[in-house]
Amino acid sequence: MNKKYNSHIFGLFLIAAIFITGCNAPKNDLLKFNNAFKTGCMNNFCLEDSVKIARSKISKSKNPKAEDLLWSMQLGSIERLKQNHQQSNEYFDKSEEMLNFFDYQNTTVDSAAAIAVNENIIPYTGREYDGIMINTYKALNFMALGENDLARVEFNRALDRQRRAREKFAKEIAKLQNELDKEQEKKDSQVKKNVENPEIEQIIAEQYPGIYNFQAYPDFVNPFATYIAGVFFNLDGDYSKAAPLFKEAYGMVGDNEYLAQDLAITDQILDSRKRLTDTVWVIFENGMGPVKDEFRIDIPLFVDTKKIKYIGIALPRLEFREQAYPGLLIKTADGNYSTKQVADMDRVIQTEFEKDFKATLTRAIISTTSKAVAQYALEKKDDSKATLASFLVAAYTFATTAADVRIWSTLPKDFQVARFAIPADRKITIEPQGGQSFQIEIPACNNALVYVRIPFRSAKPVYDIITY
Repeated sequence: MNKKYNSHIFGLFLIAAIFITGCNAPKNDLLKFNNAFKTGCMNNFCLEDSVKIARSKISKSKNPKAEDLLWSMQLGSIERLKQNHQQSNEYFDKSEEMLNFFDYQNTTVDSAAAIAVNENIIPYTGREYDGIMINTYKALNFMALGENDLARVEFNRALDRQRRAREKFAKEIAKLQNELDKEQEKKDSQVKKNVENPEIEQIIAEQYPGIYNFQAYPDFVNPFATYIAGVFFNLDGDYSKAAPLFKEAYGMVGDNEYLAQDLAITDQILDSRKRLTDTVWVIFENGMGPVKDEFRIDIPLFVDTKKIKYIGIALPRLEFREQAYPGLLIKTADGNYSTKQVADMDRVIQTEFEKDFKATLTRAIISTTSKAVAQYALEKKDDSKATLASFLVAAYTFATTAADVRIWSTLPKDFQVARFAIPADRKITIEPQGGQSFQIEIPACNNALVYVRIPFRSAKPVYDIITY
């Protein structure tokens, strides 16, 4: 072999070796982090190990890189659990800055890189529900800090994100179609045939039967963000703004007596021009939301695959985790109340995941087709140099066939609520259904919000009492 050819072969080998050893580092990092987070939560919220992991993954770059956004959100959640509301908001502020940075980036180059390698090579730019929850959590932190003017700003931002999300998604679909059209022009009919091959859809349905088997929420709307904004505006005395939010949330959630009471009582207050008094809400942030796992499948391609050593795609799928408890039982001198679900984060995340899946699948097929064509071209030469190069391309193909499993893994599984009149003795006992009860006392106030977070069964509850 000549020196130039040897150089090319060595380069291919080096690239393949690099990707074989580290092509899906985010998957491994998240697994390590999630294990440390659970261990810390079960050990009286000693979360330093998970904090160290998250901090070590954030770059020192001026502009966000790789998973900077993801780990900043994780840290915001951890500090919130530790009831460091100010520090939590500092991380969420950084997260929002990164989201805004990515909103103004041209992703054409990123898409090309994802096709050439895989989705993990491009930065994590966030999902729509990420942005909505960042602003919602910031608002809740400001409520806990007593900074209601700033809480109002953040709730308005969360609601505005929901309004703009549908328009943004439509633009992303158009951009994807434009990329696909360009790929089809370059590779003639091969890409088009592979993308439109019904056999691939059937294989995916067999491997991931639950992907479309769920009840979606309206486009990118999180009922909890809508509802808790309504609660805030009610507490803040802005009943005309609270009423339509309660109406929207009730329309999505349906059978929830507490939402019905919120809507009815707020309408009565608007008619009578009185103020809300002597009411307490208990919000239960329950369990852990989904993580992503990778599954690989061999797929039929419109290429002569008999001479190709590896043909497959890797795709993400959602793995759902458990509730901490079915709900909370609240006992007072005046009666007992059970929390009811106001939002299922599994559904929120799956709604967006399902909408993104077509784009993810399309890029995976384009990527695999490109690599298959490269293997086939080398195999057709039928000489020792081409055979060696083909093996290296096959190794590169296998190593870079990796799904993007990055996800904000410290979000809860669901949100629940109960509302009732503040009891005369101002004492309430909260009992997780199947867990150990604890008692709190409502301070002197007109109204109160008790916010309870239990990420895992048997973990110690964390709660804030926010008074108005």
